[in-house]
Amino acid sequence: MTSAAQPKTSAWLVRWGPILPLLLAEFILWVGFGALLPVLPLYTTHHGVSLGNLGLVVAAWPAARLVFEPIFGWIADRTGRKPLMVIALALAAALMPLNLASFGVVPFLVIRALTGAATAVYDPAARGFLVDATPADRQGEAFGLYSAAQMGGLLFGPAIGGLGAYATNSDGFVFVFCGVATALAGLAVLGLVHERPRNRAGTTVPSEGVGEMAATAAGRPGAEEVALDDGGRPTRLASRLLLAAIVVNLGSNFATGTYEVTWSLFLTSRGAGLDLVGATFAMFAVPMILLSPWAGRFVDRRGSLLFIILGSLAPSIAAVLYTVMPDVRLAIPIILFESAGIAIAYPALYAIVSAASPVGRSATAQGLFGAAGTVGFILSSVIAGWLAGFDLRLPFWFSSLTGFVALGLSLLLGARVILDLARRRAAARLARV
Repeated sequence: MTSAAQPKTSAWLVRWGPILPLLLAEFILWVGFGALLPVLPLYTTHHGVSLGNLGLVVAAWPAARLVFEPIFGWIADRTGRKPLMVIALALAAALMPLNLASFGVVPFLVIRALTGAATAVYDPAARGFLVDATPADRQGEAFGLYSAAQMGGLLFGPAIGGLGAYATNSDGFVFVFCGVATALAGLAVLGLVHERPRNRAGTTVPSEGVGEMAATAAGRPGAEEVALDDGGRPTRLASRLLLAAIVVNLGSNFATGTYEVTWSLFLTSRGAGLDLVGATFAMFAVPMILLSPWAGRFVDRRGSLLFIILGSLAPSIAAVLYTVMPDVRLAIPIILFESAGIAIAYPALYAIVSAASPVGRSATAQGLFGAAGTVGFILSSVIAGWLAGFDLRLPFWFSSLTGFVALGLSLLLGARVILDLARRRAAARLARV
């Protein structure tokens, strides 16, 4: 390393040191999750689950999240985040191998639901910790790094799962591997993550700017009617700013649920082998790793709106392209295009949720945001399983339509508020120069 690079590296480590243990845990966790994704639909359908019931099995995980994520987001704002993360990962690690002893709809559904409940305990606490450990004007970049860590795991997970299944001559290998990876992530949190004070230091939005923003969000003409704290932060979660992010997340997760139910089955029906299926999951991770931190930095400097629009359009366009591609190998470039959109959209969405979070309510806001995505996941999982029984292309078309509708509705709700937030943050930065 050159002497010129050393100060930059040191500065980067100082800035992001508090969240690096969490990023490491996310990477490990998603290595295991990535190993599981390509195999789960194939494994369950080979062990007594029909295509129609597969949608129910997949939906059991987000259904549990829908119930528990807002609850544990609220709890995480009132107790230690670290214990919740450790307990959740330990529970998920113990549940994974139980799939090996399952056959038929009910056992898979129960295990899937319990695993979803465990992740509902973990995720709001993890994202709330990330908000607490990061200055408000670096939230986009922080969540970009968070997404990149997850996708780094997804890049390696499918390859490890495929090689392990081949070496052991059993696709059940991925459940054991996923359980071990989840346990290791729990150990990383237990040994390396340290609780952070519940504050939001370093905000770049002046109190009068937040007041006007909140007033605009509530549809009222003056800031004097909006409840703010001493630092100019909103004291309530209800706002168009948060609602706009929630609507986009709901629509985006229609694609997530659709792909988890039908993607492996769709590709194999077009002649793809498990190697290509695994490669698509790995390729999905590449733009996320490369673009998410970069997009986060631009979100912090330029605002979220353009990134949300472009990023939300990509999955809806890609969903249609998959169904008309003449060669199954074209799934790789299409998935790179789709992933690039998601890579720039989610740091922007997380930054919006953070900006709409009152002090001490970050995990609650993240829980509500996650629950909205869960609703989309549940609905799309059930609908995709049903539509796939008629034609495996139908779930993709439906996913594309819901993505377009959700984006349009979110822009009607929050475009002006998001633009106002970006303008005032830019003015605050200029005022400090």
